[in-house]
Amino acid sequence: MPLARTFYTGELMKNIASYKKILTEEKERLENQLSSIGRRNPLNGVAWEALPQETGKEPDEGDTADIIEGYEENRAILAELETRYRAVLAALERIEKGSYGRCEVPGQKHLIEKERLAADPAAKTCKGHLRGKGGG
Repeated sequence: MPLARTFYTGELMKNIASYKKILTEEKERLENQLSSIGRRNPLNGVAWEALPQETGKEPDEGDTADIIEGYEENRAILAELETRYRAVLAALERIEKGSYGRCEVPGQKHLIEKERLAADPAAKTCKGHLRGKGGG
């Protein structure tokens, strides 16, 4: 991993192990949360799909609306969790590739601010390129 040795210098290098630990723990937490309301799509093994909420009783005709509503709630929650899960996986991949901490906006070669990484270790852009502040 020569790129990692040249890119990770100084303070960022000291914090990489800490960020990796935080991201790995978050990944595990998210997988547990995702598994509690969904399952991996058996067709691709990557995406998640919602499961109906368990009611603990045999459904009757009157419960159908509640079951559908519970499923829709799970779908919405799952979508949010999956978005964060993918961001965490991408950050862990950037650590492995040696590009973690670099702003991903095309043409930019500067580092993401340490305060931003401390607030969100999965961040892929600097403060100046947050959505709505310069596009990206």
